Amino acid sequence: MQDLSLFDVVVLAGGLGKRLRPTTGDAPKVLAEVDGTPFLDILLKNLYAQGFRRVILCTGYKADEIEAHYQKNSLGLEIIFSKEETPLGTGGAIKNARDKVQSPIFFALNGDCFCSVSFSDFFKFYQAQGAKASLVLSKLENKNDFGSVVVDSSNQIVSFEEKSSSSASPYASVGIYCFDREVFDWMPEAQAFSIETEFFPKLVGKNFFGFITENKFLDIGTPERYKTAQEKLKNK
Repeated sequence: MQDLSLFDVVVLAGGLGKRLRPTTGDAPKVLAEVDGTPFLDILLKNLYAQGFRRVILCTGYKADEIEAHYQKNSLGLEIIFSKEETPLGTGGAIKNARDKVQSPIFFALNGDCFCSVSFSDFFKFYQAQGAKASLVLSKLENKNDFGSVVVDSSNQIVSFEEKSSSSASPYASVGIYCFDREVFDWMPEAQAFSIETEFFPKLVGKNFFGFITENKFLDIGTPERYKTAQEKLKNK
């Protein structure tokens, strides 16, 4: 079994969460509670249970509140904070954490999504494919809500499609990634950018693979999805 303590995990936790504010107020989105537990705690406890020990939290909106929360209880993890002074987008936030990432291969994930994935199996797939970058993919239930990812017969990613009910691909990214550090050199020069729309399409053809899971993913981006996540994750 792979020793996951050897790998850093970059967690995106800087979102504004504007769509969620009617439900949670102005609190950081990642600290929205599920059955009395902050959503990000659930993600971090899962990382710890699977063997990870070093996490870089990319903070932005209400960063001090998030830092104070984990300074009180780090959940057994070494947590390093990578704070953005201005919104950098999902790609810019990961790029901003470059100097804090120590492992030659690292994982990254969205702090407002949850999918039950074996990171050990994900890494074995990444290794077996000789990948430089890999995404976890899950089947879409509503194609209008998410862009889709097209893979070939070897699970190499060949294209991305915008949100559309007519998409030919049944798969979407669940916001969990595995990267070789080399990808930092391929990122845009701009400080702020979206990893999904401004970076991933440029990786097509560069040993870029999709790891498919049968498990569904949950996110808390809207009041409706937050309610669903609360129902699905309660008491788990």
